[in-house]
Amino acid sequence: MQTIACSRQLARDRYLGALLFNLVAFVLPALYGTLSKLWVARLDSSAVATTDVYTYIGVIVEVINEGLPRAVWIIIGNKASRTLSSRLQLTYTLILFQSLMGFIMSIVIVSAADRFASVFVPLESRRISITYVRISAFSALSSALEVSVSNATRALDKPDVPVVISSVKFIINIILDFILISSFHIGAVRPTVNLQGTIRLACDMGSALAGLAYLIYIARSRLKEHGHFWVNVTYNAGTLGVLARPGAIFFLESAVRNTLYLWLVAGIVSMGSDYATAWGVFNTIRWGLIMVPVQALEATSLTFVGHKWGELRHRITRTCGNRRPKGDLLNIVKPALISAGIALLVEVPLCIFLAFFGCQRFALYLSGSQVVSEITAEMWRSIDWYLSF
Repeated sequence: MQTIACSRQLARDRYLGALLFNLVAFVLPALYGTLSKLWVARLDSSAVATTDVYTYIGVIVEVINEGLPRAVWIIIGNKASRTLSSRLQLTYTLILFQSLMGFIMSIVIVSAADRFASVFVPLESRRISITYVRISAFSALSSALEVSVSNATRALDKPDVPVVISSVKFIINIILDFILISSFHIGAVRPTVNLQGTIRLACDMGSALAGLAYLIYIARSRLKEHGHFWVNVTYNAGTLGVLARPGAIFFLESAVRNTLYLWLVAGIVSMGSDYATAWGVFNTIRWGLIMVPVQALEATSLTFVGHKWGELRHRITRTCGNRRPKGDLLNIVKPALISAGIALLVEVPLCIFLAFFGCQRFALYLSGSQVVSEITAEMWRSIDWYLSF
């Protein structure tokens, strides 16, 4: 009986099981981001700042990735009031719309590659960075597709889909980078930062499409179990409106926040190559180490808060009541409180360790520059306590 109970707790529709899946899904891309930074530094330390273009494009596309995809937790995650077919149609509408927005954003960035490089790449690396910007521009499309698939499937209690995406991306990236751009690369191939960007884009797009294919396979299997054979996947303005209403506030908040962030980055880049590289290394440490548990805990808590919110709304609708007892509200926020407690237990010791012992050494290992590592350590002591908490 204990074995059965333990197995049940590790199921994808339980908090612990979903958290474990989400940890794997977030740790693999973070690990690859750290390794790729290391390999580029070994090839040409001056090109490290160029690879941060990929990150800054990600910040821009985050504006659309935090709009409608943030609404999935209370819309698609509402399994108490919505049928499976309805939730899947919302999922497909989200994916189609986000992919279109990502494609448009990619075209805009390609068209403005010169201007983008002049703002986000230090002068010393700017000439060789324009091609990298054009290559990385289409990461906006792959990111929009990946985030929409990942968020929707988590809301559908299928956190294994993001794991598939991350695993495919990580394995193929590592193999190709090892063969083509690492210190052990094939002799006939000349490793360059543009080659690294091409490999990364191809793997991002391939893994996102693999996740989409896996989602379609799971959806068809689930629908057959419920006596259906397919769901209308065409664009539906009414369905889009259901997502847009709660998603609008997330979109506006993200647009303001990320605009301010990019303004900050542009100022740092204007200070020179060392500061631009240090900021990139700082973010690699932060997102590749510190934020992995936080992202996993956030995704898990959002999933279950969405489920519980849907259950409360369904119960109130059925009873024609408008009372919200404190016990119900506490039950809704319980997953978020658990996640916050775990995050503090993990993050506080880790931040203290890096602030006093590990940050400069890790930055030196990633950048290969003593000056950059010292700037990164100072950034950590000055900034990351605020950013982490």
